[in-house]
Amino acid sequence: MSSEEDWDELLRNHPVFTLPKRVSGRGGKGEASLNLSLSSLPDFVDLDPVDDKPTPSGRRQAIAIKDADLIVAVGSEIRIASLGDSKGARGTSQKSYKILHTPNIQFEIHQIALNPNGKLLAVAGAFQVAVVVLPRTGFNKLVTATVDCKSFQIGQYYHAAESSAPVAKIEWHPWGQGGSTLMVMTTDGKLREYDISVDADEPQQTTSFVPERRMSHSFLAEDAAEREVVSFALGKGRADWGPLTVYALMKSGDVYAVCPYMPKNASIPSSYIHALECYVAAKQEFLSSSTNSGDSSSSDSLTTLYDYQHKYVSALIKQLPPGTAWPATARLVPMHPPTTIKNSRARQGPFLLQPAPRLLEGSEGGDATDIVYMSFGDDAAEESEGETERLGLVLVSFQDGKVDLYLDVEKVEARWELKQHPSNDLPMLAVYESIDLGIVSSLTKASSRRGESLLNLIQGNHPVFQLDPIHDDTLYVYHAFGVHVLNLRALLRSLAAVLRDGNDSEAGSSSGLEASLETVKSTEVQPILLTFSVEQQCSSPVIGVAVPNDVYLTYSIFILTSSMRMSVFPLTLRSEASFTADTRAPSPEKEKAPLAIAPPPTALLPSKPEPAPSPKKLLAPPDGPPAYISLLSTDPWKTPQAVTRPSGLPSNPRLSLPGNLSASGKEIALTPETLRYLGTTVEKLSSQIHDVQLANRATEARAALQEQEFRRQRETCAKMLEIVRALGTTRQEEAQARIAKAQETQKALLARSDRVLQGLMKKASPALSENEAKWFEELRRTKEEVVGAGRYDDRSLSAKAKLLRREVDRLLPHLKEMKEKETARRKSVAESREALGLSQAFELGKRSTEERARIGDMEAEILRLAHRLDVDLGRPPSQQHQKEKVGAVKDE
Repeated sequence: MSSEEDWDELLRNHPVFTLPKRVSGRGGKGEASLNLSLSSLPDFVDLDPVDDKPTPSGRRQAIAIKDADLIVAVGSEIRIASLGDSKGARGTSQKSYKILHTPNIQFEIHQIALNPNGKLLAVAGAFQVAVVVLPRTGFNKLVTATVDCKSFQIGQYYHAAESSAPVAKIEWHPWGQGGSTLMVMTTDGKLREYDISVDADEPQQTTSFVPERRMSHSFLAEDAAEREVVSFALGKGRADWGPLTVYALMKSGDVYAVCPYMPKNASIPSSYIHALECYVAAKQEFLSSSTNSGDSSSSDSLTTLYDYQHKYVSALIKQLPPGTAWPATARLVPMHPPTTIKNSRARQGPFLLQPAPRLLEGSEGGDATDIVYMSFGDDAAEESEGETERLGLVLVSFQDGKVDLYLDVEKVEARWELKQHPSNDLPMLAVYESIDLGIVSSLTKASSRRGESLLNLIQGNHPVFQLDPIHDDTLYVYHAFGVHVLNLRALLRSLAAVLRDGNDSEAGSSSGLEASLETVKSTEVQPILLTFSVEQQCSSPVIGVAVPNDVYLTYSIFILTSSMRMSVFPLTLRSEASFTADTRAPSPEKEKAPLAIAPPPTALLPSKPEPAPSPKKLLAPPDGPPAYISLLSTDPWKTPQAVTRPSGLPSNPRLSLPGNLSASGKEIALTPETLRYLGTTVEKLSSQIHDVQLANRATEARAALQEQEFRRQRETCAKMLEIVRALGTTRQEEAQARIAKAQETQKALLARSDRVLQGLMKKASPALSENEAKWFEELRRTKEEVVGAGRYDDRSLSAKAKLLRREVDRLLPHLKEMKEKETARRKSVAESREALGLSQAFELGKRSTEERARIGDMEAEILRLAHRLDVDLGRPPSQQHQKEKVGAVKDE
């Protein structure tokens, strides 16, 4: 949009924000019944399952933005209007909206949630949950005022009965297959998962964060707030168990976690599965290579735990389709929770908060209301962050306006209930700071003026977190008294610098790390909308905040109050360069406001300057004063803080108070409180106007100085161009003539120096010395030995080398032929030496047996003839061999 008031002007009198008939009708109590005051406080605290009143009690989220369509829940109606059409229709008569016809929804809508693909809308009342199928694009072209939509209730057996537990929060799981996984948390600690595409009545999974009470005759001093869940959040991470972790927040402020948790029908990126496998493998390898022989039971416990984790990840790896092996391109893969592990998931907690969070001054501490998990850094900085990317932040809000910021230094890991190795160790969250939104101080000041305590209004306050869809480090907190924005960018960057420099030698010690942590910046807190009226002693609670993430809409924040007043603030998209400048130059206005209770010092950590790319080296200027002195300083000019708005939000919070008394025909009474408020506001505005005037003067002076410097630079550039033009024409020709003349003079001088040198040599030594004569004679003799005395000298080394080359060329073919013959002969011998085959050996054995039989027959015939002739021939050879063998055996 072109200006800040465009969206406010378009949506100011839009009929989509008309009050429901239940409030504005004849039987209704009017707009005043929607305001939070001491008289209406019971309606904001008590919940009646039979008659759900329209008061914004508990968690409220009544608006959502789908592409360019604004969805508003008013009572039991769901209204939808096109923002694109509203931009073109500025007249009230031309603005219109459609009502979604959903007969199944007969309850007061407290929460709405849009699924990831923008096709389903989950609505929840105090006790009931339903899902609406949104109409397609082009619904605004219908003539009828209502649009028929398919809707169905969720888990009627669990949420629609009179004995059902109130609904604490509903949220769509981002990894649900098809965007149809709805998670419903009730105050009794039951987290039920419904897959709309499978079954809307029965949950696919049920996770309990509150154990069942055991029958015992002993007395237990247990607070009821420790067993009531108020909100839950999903963890985040890249290569750990963060995305498979669910955090639950109790009313007492205790935080519990369950890991691993994944939808029954999930779509998980394949890259995450491979990263988780590497993470678990690294844990196992580190445990196996550890040489610490401490507690053996602890080592066995970790070994069993890592074995279970490895079994779980292996089951996920088996579900990956072929072709998704790392490092393949990441894609969403349909998966189901592994069933190989029969043990139930362990409830981890409560988390130990170190150190203990501090209470607000003037407050006894309120109940916890909401929790959110924020990841450290973004995908673009994944490679540059290194190990610090695994750090996460957990933020918890309370009724009295306190927001505790915890550092997730010990990441939650998957755990199961193991009887052999029960784990009694509690996880830990590092408490970094406690932020004060200023609710208690405002109510205390208003109470002291009227003589009555307004701190009881805190019981009807329910702060809720809303993440920015574009900037991950920006968080909005809306509550019954307004909206605040929390900017964590400076905190995360300075903390990342400390952790990155912690590996250096200087900051490696604990003292160096502590000194570095003291310089980390705190969270920047800025109020953008106030809804509490000091005069009327009431407030119009904020019931919805939405930030569109559509290219056709302006990057803005839409805020809706209970009295159906819409406030829109245009936001500014920031870049890395602008943020770097902002973090190095902190705003003095933000440092003056005491927004945090016990924040660390706001001094920025002096980070090491990054080496700039080395440009081409130029010639160093000569010693002495520079040739040109600029009127501007060497440091770049910085925009004054009075006119700097990096986020686009106004420096003063806007007021969206309940309906004024003048609307009912009564006059406004000027009270001391009103005059004090006007005086304080005028003082602030006057101070800001003065700062803006000073900034304007400084800016105008800077602009005039830059104009003067620009004229000087143009004049200097004109002179330089004249010099360059002269160097390219006249002076270039003169220089070339001088160079040619210098070359001729140099040639003449070289010839003259040669003649002088020869004359001097002749005068100094007219004849060769004895050593010189011997040297030249040795050179001549060496030349004759190498080259020869004449052309046909056969005794020279060159002639012998040629003769040797000819002999080698003549003998080389014969040697090659002999080598080939020798190779063939060796091959034939090797083949002949090979072992005989089975058939050949059998034939040879057969013939050997026949020959031996013939030899035996001949020996017998010869012995028979010798016996006849009476001739002694001795023993035959065969009997001699047998006798030798027998003798050898006896000797052994």
